[in-house]
Amino acid sequence: MSVIAPLRLCRAPATAFVIVGLYWGAFAANVPVIKARIGASDGEFGALLLSSALGLVSAMWLAPRADRLFGARGLPLAALVLAGAFLLPGLAIGPASFALAMVLAGAASGLTDVIMNARVSELESRHSRSLMNANHGAFSAAYAASAVAAGLAREAGTPTVATFAALGVVTLLLAPGLAAAPEHTPSRGAAARGSSLGPVIMCGAIVLVAFMAEATVESWSALFIERELGGSAAQGALGPAMLGLTMAVGRFSGQAVSVRLRPSQVVVWASLMAAAGALVAAAAPVPAVAYAGFAVLGLGVSVIGPLGLAMVGQLVAPADRTAAIARTAVIGFSGFVIAPVLMGGLSELVGLGAAFGAVALLLALAPLPLPWIRARNSLL
Repeated sequence: MSVIAPLRLCRAPATAFVIVGLYWGAFAANVPVIKARIGASDGEFGALLLSSALGLVSAMWLAPRADRLFGARGLPLAALVLAGAFLLPGLAIGPASFALAMVLAGAASGLTDVIMNARVSELESRHSRSLMNANHGAFSAAYAASAVAAGLAREAGTPTVATFAALGVVTLLLAPGLAAAPEHTPSRGAAARGSSLGPVIMCGAIVLVAFMAEATVESWSALFIERELGGSAAQGALGPAMLGLTMAVGRFSGQAVSVRLRPSQVVVWASLMAAAGALVAAAAPVPAVAYAGFAVLGLGVSVIGPLGLAMVGQLVAPADRTAAIARTAVIGFSGFVIAPVLMGGLSELVGLGAAFGAVALLLALAPLPLPWIRARNSLL
């Protein structure tokens, strides 16, 4: 299946995926300078990133309500909130201000993410086509391009807040094209909605592992390359950029693979590949080897999260889809909070290289919920 066709079909949510990717790519490339400016150790910085959990939890409750309240305007408004929120990490000068900034950035990102994933899941159901990997591939491509550009901007001495302000201008230009009305389905009773709990937990566990591995590379790869492997700022930015680039390739390729294989089969093979990449990065003696490890990890982990979200959309009733995706996404998003905290603690205890080795073990756990999922939908 062509990648262009799914992206055209999902033009509004695909654009939202690009916008979110631009912000997180720029953030990942600026982690070393933000960390230095607020004066935090590895463990402290990881703990500070935990503050975004408050934002993510609020997104779980706000997203379905905002989706119903604002309708077609929900996604454009969420993107504009995202643009404003991401100015704050660039302005933070201490731990307290950074923690508050991440609460707001996490909430804005979570709100946008839930709504755009819900739109894609609705389109998958409406057209009976696999679309999630192509959209997540758009995120990864934007993430990689943004990380490279932000790294070069750092080399040129551009302030972090100026980088995020420039992305705000891009968001303002793209926001009008994000309008996409949600599907209106009859509401169901509380007991019926409770039947979605199992799919949310099981698919959420898969997404959690994928996002934890992704967050580890996003938040710590630049620091690992610069501090432990002696790389420059531009070389450090290539760590998260390599992840984003190979995740884009993996997701666009996964769009074609998902037509031929069941999602559960893809998750198993992708988990093994990602774990191997994490081990290579953990043992890297020079930046080039680390890039290779991050590339393999990116190719593997790229399809795990999107498939987890796609599967929960197929396991629940249409009326519960947005809420189920919201809850599944929040479980997955918590990986972006848990992983930096764990990595910060492990880094202080055993070093960043060994901490990346722990990610390989984590990735081996991703396929565990698949027997439960297959038992409820043989097509998955």
